[in-house]
Amino acid sequence: MGNYIPSTESERRQMLESIGMKSFDDLYADIPEELRIRKPLALPPGRSEMEVLRKMTELSEKNTRFTHIFRGAGSYHHYIPSIVKQVTAKEEFVTAYTPYQAEISQGVLQSIFEYQTMICELTGMDVSNASVYDGATAAAEAAAMCRDRKRGTVVVSGAVDPKVISVVKTYCFGSGAPLAILPVKDGLTDLDAWDALDNKDAACLLIQSPNFYGLIEDGRAIAEAVHAAGAKLIASCNPISLALLETPGEYGADIAVGEGQPLGLPMGFGGPYLGFMASTKDMMRKLPGRIVGQTVDAEGKRAFVLTLQAREQHIRREKASSNICSNEALCAMTAAVYLSAMGSRGLERAAECCVTNAHALLSELETVGFVKKYEGEFFHELVMICPCDAAMLSRELAKRGYLSGLPVSEREMLWCATEMNTPEEIRSLGGVLNDVVPICQKREQGMNHDVKKLNEGKKLNEGNKLNEGKKFGERKEAMA
Repeated sequence: MGNYIPSTESERRQMLESIGMKSFDDLYADIPEELRIRKPLALPPGRSEMEVLRKMTELSEKNTRFTHIFRGAGSYHHYIPSIVKQVTAKEEFVTAYTPYQAEISQGVLQSIFEYQTMICELTGMDVSNASVYDGATAAAEAAAMCRDRKRGTVVVSGAVDPKVISVVKTYCFGSGAPLAILPVKDGLTDLDAWDALDNKDAACLLIQSPNFYGLIEDGRAIAEAVHAAGAKLIASCNPISLALLETPGEYGADIAVGEGQPLGLPMGFGGPYLGFMASTKDMMRKLPGRIVGQTVDAEGKRAFVLTLQAREQHIRREKASSNICSNEALCAMTAAVYLSAMGSRGLERAAECCVTNAHALLSELETVGFVKKYEGEFFHELVMICPCDAAMLSRELAKRGYLSGLPVSEREMLWCATEMNTPEEIRSLGGVLNDVVPICQKREQGMNHDVKKLNEGKKLNEGNKLNEGKKFGERKEAMA
C-alpha cells in the first residue's frame, strides 16, 4: 500500500484554513466538552514492522498446516499459478469498491465483464452475474429466483452438500417458502421420488453434480423430469469438473451455480470464497447482485456499465428479488485471472489429473481394506467404507500430517484427490494406512470389550436388583 501515505502537517493546516478553521478543536466546537476525550486511549504502544511480523509468525505457528490433503467436501486443494496473486494484489484492484461511476471505473467493470463471460463459457449458460458470497448463497439465491405466486415450494436433492442445504433452509425459513428434500438412492438423486412428489407447487429442483458423495448425476434425465412438471432446474456444479463433464447449459438446466473457490482462491480458513451464478436468457432479469454490460460511449468506443441490478438498493423494494449487497469483484477477478492463466487446455488437464488421481486413490484405499460404497461414476471424490472407526482414523492420520477424507458416518469417509496429489503421495498414504488401520482396529476392539463388560455389569446389577426385589416380596408375604 505504498501510495497510501497520510497527509503532512502543513497539508492538514491548509485543509483547515480552506474551511475557515484554525485548529482541530475548532472542527469539533459543536461537541460538548464533557463528551470529548482529553487523555490518551488505553491502547498498547505501537510496534515496529519487524516486531509485528515476529508476533504474527508466532500466532501462525498455532495453526495446523497439513502437507498431505485428501479432503474436499466443498473446499478443494488446487494449484494456483503465481501470476494470479501477482495480478490481483495490485493496489488498484485490492482497494476498488463498487463501480457506481462508470466513467472512472472502466478497468474494474471490464474485469467483471470478462469474469462473467468466462463463467458463461464454463457453464454453457447465456448470462452471468458478478458473483455472490459463496456457493451455498448462490444456490439459495437461485431458489429464490424460481419462486413466484403460482409455484413456491423449493425442492432440494438429498445428495446436495449438507452445508448448502442448510443455507437454503435458512433462506426458505426467512421468506416463508415451503421446502422439500428429495431422497437419495444409491448415492444419486431419486427421480422416482420426484415423480411421486406432488410437484404442482414445486418452483424448482436443486441438484449438485458431481454431488456431495462425488457421483455424477444424470443431468439430462433430471432436467426432462423437472421441466415436464413445469418447474425449473438449478444445477450446482464444481467449476473444474466442467472442463470434462457435460455443462448445465448442455443438459438443460435453467440456472447454474457453484462454489468458485477452486478457481484460484486458496482454501484459507473458509473464505473469502466466491459464489458464481449463471442462467438462461429467460431468467436473466431475476439474477441477483450486479451484471456488467458492454456498450459504447459518446465517441462510439467500447465501454462497460452496471446494468440489470435486481437488488433492493437499485430498484423499488417490493420489486427486488434479492438484498445481496457486498462487493465480490476481487474474488471474481481472481477467478478470471486463474482461468486466463490456465486456458481451456490447462483447465482440462487439471480436471484429467483430478480424475486419474482419484481413481489411483481408490485403488490404494482398496488395498488396505476400504470398500467403495457407491457404484456410480465419480469425478474426484468418493465415499469409502472404512475398516475401522472413521473419526478415530482421521485423528490418527492427522497426527502424521495427513488430512484424511471427511468422516460422514461412523464407518464412512468422503475422500478427495486433485492434481496436487501425486502418485508418490497416494502410495505413501497407503503405507501410512497400513500402519494406522491396525492400531485403530485394536483400539476399537479394546473399546468394544470395555463396553461389553460395562453392559454385562449393568445386566448383572439389574439381575441382582430383580432378585433382591423378589426376595423382599417373598419375605413380605411370609410376614403377612
